[in-house]
Amino acid sequence: MAVHIDRCYCFGTTFAELKDVVASTDAVTVEELQDYAVFGHNCKLCHPYVRRMLRTEQVVFHEIVTAEDEPE
Repeated sequence: MAVHIDRCYCFGTTFAELKDVVASTDAVTVEELQDYAVFGHNCKLCHPYVRRMLRTEQVVFHEIVTAEDEPE
């Protein structure tokens, strides 16, 4: 089964949209990015993906990324 993760599923905000927000703001952490975009307030499963996106600019993931993989 192929994995395709490209968004915060609770709010539907894509990582590509978040990357655009990063480009137009000074956000460098999940918490700072949440000041500009709605994501990651419910289950928070997207937080490791967003941290990886902030670090690598990757916006589509084909593997499960956990908090252990991308710590705060």
